[in-house]
Amino acid sequence: MEKKLVLVTGASRGIGQAIFQTLAQVPELIVAGTATSEAGVSSIREMCEVQGLEGSAHVLDVNDDQAVGELLASLLELYQKSPTILVNNAGITQDNLSLRMHQSEWQSVIDINLTAVFNLCQHVMRGMLKQRWGRMINIGSVVGSTGNPGQANYAAAKAGLLGLSRSLALELASRNVTVNVISPGFIETDMTQSLSEVQRQSILERVPLGRMGTGNEVAALVRFLVSDSAAYMTGCNLHINGGMFME
Repeated sequence: MEKKLVLVTGASRGIGQAIFQTLAQVPELIVAGTATSEAGVSSIREMCEVQGLEGSAHVLDVNDDQAVGELLASLLELYQKSPTILVNNAGITQDNLSLRMHQSEWQSVIDINLTAVFNLCQHVMRGMLKQRWGRMINIGSVVGSTGNPGQANYAAAKAGLLGLSRSLALELASRNVTVNVISPGFIETDMTQSLSEVQRQSILERVPLGRMGTGNEVAALVRFLVSDSAAYMTGCNLHINGGMFME
């Protein structure tokens, strides 16, 4: 069976790293991961070398449309194929109360967390349509459904991701391309590990299961969505938040 090429953005740490690692362990897949710096790329390459994973790492500013085009061209040259699985994981936060939020804080989060996702989807969908098969998984957030004080920009971007994904799902379904969203709640990452005990307890009080999730649990959902078992699922928003939000 010919291997499928996967593109995972923001793959050097946290949830993205777990997704890269999980998918790279699937024999039918080749995974290309991106990071914003050479240090991030080195981290991905070291992981592949240590764990014997098949994949590659590339520097990418997802907000640079020309760079996205150049990356896809290089992947085509490297693997003689285009990605038919895309995981949009890269994202940023610029938290501030709405009253004090600068225009730049609003725009940068919208640009990277929403506009860049659309641009990446638009770039790769051509190859998917040609192959008449594709999987797009966009990593959202529980705050896209609940909102969050100090994160109007982030919540707006993640809510917009839901509408974008459902619209793409409708447009691409006839060519066997599915588009779904995974919306994590509080997940253990290097960022959450720096929280104080008081902050951690405050978070856990909001989670009925009484713990944070793991990157591997999110990655397992991605693994399911790219499999044939999820072929009839599109336009879905899969929450993984320990019960802090249900719909």
